[in-house]
Amino acid sequence: MRKDYNLEKRKYVIGGFIVVLVMIYIARLFTLQVGESKYKVNADNNAFLDKTIYPSRGLIYDRNGKLVVYNQPAYDVMVVPNDVQPFDTIAFCNTLQIDKAEFDRRWSAMKRGRNYSAYTQQVFMNHISAEAYGRLQEKLMMYPGFYIVQRILRQYAVTCGANVLGNIREVNQNDIDSDSYYRPGDYIGDLGVEKSYERWLRGRKGKEVLIRDALGKIKGHYNDGANDVTPQAGNDLHLSIDMDLQELGEYMMQGKVGAIVAIEPSTGEVLALVSSPSYDPALLMGNERGNNYAALIRDPRRPLFDRSIQGAYPPGSTFKPSQGLIFLQEGIIDLTTAFPCHRGFVSGGMRVGCHGHGSPIPLKPAIQTSCNAYFCWGLKRMLDNRKKYKSTSEAFEVWKRYMVQMGYGYVLGIDLPHEGHGFIPNSKFYDKNRGEGKWSSYSVISVAIGQGEILATPLQIANLGATIANRGYYITPHVVRLIDGVGVLKKSLERHQPSINKEYYMSVAEGMRMAVTGGTCRGANLPGLEVCGKTGTAQNPHGRDHSVFMGFAPMNDPKIAICVYVENGGFGATLGVPIGAVMIERYLRGELTPAIQAKANRMASISTFSTKLYGAHSPDAKNVTLKPAKDDKTEKKSDSKAQPKR
Repeated sequence: MRKDYNLEKRKYVIGGFIVVLVMIYIARLFTLQVGESKYKVNADNNAFLDKTIYPSRGLIYDRNGKLVVYNQPAYDVMVVPNDVQPFDTIAFCNTLQIDKAEFDRRWSAMKRGRNYSAYTQQVFMNHISAEAYGRLQEKLMMYPGFYIVQRILRQYAVTCGANVLGNIREVNQNDIDSDSYYRPGDYIGDLGVEKSYERWLRGRKGKEVLIRDALGKIKGHYNDGANDVTPQAGNDLHLSIDMDLQELGEYMMQGKVGAIVAIEPSTGEVLALVSSPSYDPALLMGNERGNNYAALIRDPRRPLFDRSIQGAYPPGSTFKPSQGLIFLQEGIIDLTTAFPCHRGFVSGGMRVGCHGHGSPIPLKPAIQTSCNAYFCWGLKRMLDNRKKYKSTSEAFEVWKRYMVQMGYGYVLGIDLPHEGHGFIPNSKFYDKNRGEGKWSSYSVISVAIGQGEILATPLQIANLGATIANRGYYITPHVVRLIDGVGVLKKSLERHQPSINKEYYMSVAEGMRMAVTGGTCRGANLPGLEVCGKTGTAQNPHGRDHSVFMGFAPMNDPKIAICVYVENGGFGATLGVPIGAVMIERYLRGELTPAIQAKANRMASISTFSTKLYGAHSPDAKNVTLKPAKDDKTEKKSDSKAQPKR
């Protein structure tokens, strides 16, 4: 009988088809039981409830042990949508004191959330009052699927230091995506030390694993609590900030725009970090946080902008001590080198104005009287020196290197977010903007007196004062001196030493002491405290000049270095010097005497607020017409007609 090969082939086809179906079936079973976790998660959620226990956030103290930020309990209403059974919505709304429309809005918003799952806890309403918590707790059994979770809200014992302390806010999707620690409804540090020290402050979450019956009712702890995790409280922070000094600085800066930075030179610890205008940190907590934050954003005075570490300003004459140090180190001058001043720097058809004083003049008296001509001549001599440098560009790069070593042009690394870097130009900047080989010492002469393209933050200016106070080094400025259980962070102990001889710092310090005893800083001459200082009157193309003061005290045992920067404040001696003197005296005397308080009251009464620049907002302090201080006759701004051509 003849064999049918078609039937024989059909057998293999059918067999192969069956094998493929079996393989697909096995693969799907494997995916469902091993590879796919969704069904296991759903099953576990039906049987178990993981209840997060939030840790206590670390407390914050000032340098004197004063508690400034602490915690208070807050309550969030959570819901597992799949567990919700029909309930009296109106009664539920009455318990929480919301209307039905608000209930519907919250429920819809919750379901639209990116991480929404009907099987896991979702935030329905946060920050309910203690009274609402009490009412809901009594009736919670009537609303299956709803739970109350206790969280932590920050409370502030002070109304100052908002830029240092920061605040906390609810996490957004970026926070959740970047750190697996966070879940929807969690809180995270935002601004200030709350942000930069978040990993220490937040602590470690705990967890309770609860078991449920077939009806979804909680029957107790799974495995007798063996799988529960105890929360771990966050680490407490001890700030270097003296909150009494901070409060005094903010008080004197009311009605003004600017900053105060005070540093302990030997440690780099920041004693005060004032940014004005400021705000009460308590505004950014609780249910009104969003509205208050929006109002602060809209405020034309920009109170959320931390001028102490972000503001980029021309440093003016506070820049001159750094120039003296460079010229001495490079051998451009010595202590006997004298330059002429014919009421300004006059050379090559150019004039940079100055004020009346003796001429010719050497370095120390030049610092004492804030002579513009001296430092212009010094920079010209350096940039034009072809025996030492091949070109103007090479000389300028050497100059730039010293400025960077002294902390200008780059961030100093303070332990706060969003520090600014200011601006120190280099040769490439001028090659690009003025043409390669087409610029000279005359083109850039204004940088010698802290004008032109030079920009610095008040922190950088104060840090120069700390470097001179230490006679040649600075420690990275920081606002946290200690973390409980951790200690001092290594970066807070980093020492930076510019390549300038110590003896030159001593000479510059002597010149700054002369400025206080008989020069532009006489308003800071405090008996028994040996203050060294340097004023600055920074030209401002948008209005009245800025008032600047940089100094330290005592001269030979420095405990504080300071920068005061007041926008539109006029001469350096008008506001910068007296405000700085009050801060120095208060810190070194250790008490707020009636005499110091009287000086502070006088400064607080003065307003420099410009409605032209910031709109119709009125400052807190009353408006007072500014007048130059009587002891400010030795420093006037440069003649605007005599500025170098650009």
